[in-house]
Amino acid sequence: MKRLQTSILTLLAALPILAQGWPQQYGGVMLQGFYWDSYADTRWTNLEAQADELSQYFNLIWVPQSGYCNSTTNQMGYSDIWWLDHRSCFGTEAELRSMIQTFAAKGTGIIADVVINHKNGNTSWCDFPNESKNGYTLTWDNTNFSAICQDDECNNATNLSKWSTNGKQTTGAKDTGDNFDGCRDLDHTNAQVQQNVKTYLNFLLADLGYAGFRYDMVKGYKPEYTGIYNVAAQPAYSVGEYWDGDKSKVVSWLNGTQQNGAVQSAAFDFPMKYLINAAFSNNGSGWSSLNGLALANDAQWARYAVTFVDNHDTERNQDVLRANVEAANAYILCMPGTPCVWLSHWKSNKTAIKKLILVRKAAGLTNQSDILTKEASADGYVLTTKGSKGNVMLLLGSATAPTDGYQLAVEGTNYKVYASNGVDLSALDNVKDDAFTAPDCCTVADGEVCAFFEASSAWTNVHCYVWTGSTQYEGGWPGAACTLVGTHNGKNVWKWSYSGSLTTLPANIIFNNNNQGMQTNDLDFRNGGYYDEAGALTGVVTGIETVKADATADRKAAVYDLGGRRVETPRRGIYIQNGKKIIY
Repeated sequence: MKRLQTSILTLLAALPILAQGWPQQYGGVMLQGFYWDSYADTRWTNLEAQADELSQYFNLIWVPQSGYCNSTTNQMGYSDIWWLDHRSCFGTEAELRSMIQTFAAKGTGIIADVVINHKNGNTSWCDFPNESKNGYTLTWDNTNFSAICQDDECNNATNLSKWSTNGKQTTGAKDTGDNFDGCRDLDHTNAQVQQNVKTYLNFLLADLGYAGFRYDMVKGYKPEYTGIYNVAAQPAYSVGEYWDGDKSKVVSWLNGTQQNGAVQSAAFDFPMKYLINAAFSNNGSGWSSLNGLALANDAQWARYAVTFVDNHDTERNQDVLRANVEAANAYILCMPGTPCVWLSHWKSNKTAIKKLILVRKAAGLTNQSDILTKEASADGYVLTTKGSKGNVMLLLGSATAPTDGYQLAVEGTNYKVYASNGVDLSALDNVKDDAFTAPDCCTVADGEVCAFFEASSAWTNVHCYVWTGSTQYEGGWPGAACTLVGTHNGKNVWKWSYSGSLTTLPANIIFNNNNQGMQTNDLDFRNGGYYDEAGALTGVVTGIETVKADATADRKAAVYDLGGRRVETPRRGIYIQNGKKIIY
């Protein structure tokens, strides 16, 4: 048996043992602590510095694959090479261990991103490095290449000459799942591969101190192997990325992980992700979509559902939710299943998400809570969920329902959350609005229409494309060049400013690197908005000094609140109209 550090033993003792996939009646909430290229935000030291705050709300934090990929710059870890060496773009191994132990001491487990469907060679396509560390040993067959599937694309005539000078082919069995052509597909029928995976997983849990696993691309090999590996490693938490909107296929994968008659892993609820897209997006099919087939709204499978609104991949593939982000997060946080909040959504909607998590926990909602009401109408959706300490009722859109016996807990654009009168909501009083402080380099003149973008140094020539419908405000793609105005938190800050005059603000905006392969998704435009590299709106820089009453304001012109959101029926207060602040 390997010798364990005292702090790691303490963590493991506090976690459910023999959890068989995912704990029953689990009331925790998970954070996905990264987005693509989040090298600064997700540095181990940066996450550790936020441990006091994050541990108040999140029981689990999923972080990127932490193994060394022969580079510590611009490498997210999904082309994995080393399994026992954990230097990465996010920090040193010592910093990783420190972060894991700091969160463990506060009751929050760190979830490892496990990439075992495929592997990269060390110096060529197929030479996997042998490793030995702290009593753990990994040995690979680099003579017959038996660890690699025989139908891997490295064996076709063109590629064979690229990685081997002697014409030798890999000799593993045929792939048991989908092919991945970015790296070599591992042959999971091979006993040596299985032993190496088991050793690797044991190292992640017992030596590094991870609390559980997120398995990458589980479509790439039979689900039974996930079951075999989890029986050997006994993680308290396991969730597979079976990317498919068909509930029956995800259920089939879950059933396929069974060992000794028990499901051995949870799965991300991709079916619910697509229902959320359909219900909340501008081009969706309506609120009734939420009653479609998913894991979390099925009592038989809700225990194994890890729900989410967006993640690092769906955002990159233009599936990002463009509106109603808070409302969509309210939905997953009022549902059964285990909610996983995406870092970009957390950053840009922190106050609301904090309150929503506190309501969930105050009412005692779990991954297996009963759904009492799920009613869709043309106007909205009513969801009522039963917790161990009371009920939670969510009203989406403009839906209405009797609220006798309930107290209003949280509200925002297109949603209201109520809790039973007996639920103690006093913890919400301690949540303070997270005021946005703009960097000193960000200034906005009176009446100026502009936006700011914070990006890594890889963005060298930022352009901005702005439009409403068919109207383009700065010409065709890629739009107008932005100005580098300064730096903030080690990143460059760019500014786009419209040179003409506008009667209404634009609807959408995209930042791109002059069409050189990097761009955000379609974003909602906010005047003076401050966007991060992932496209999240982190705050609004108004910069408008003068506020004047305008008794003759054109009531037909569009009206926006100070966050840049259009207001159809403004009440008394301060708004933006025709690019200027007015008082209604």
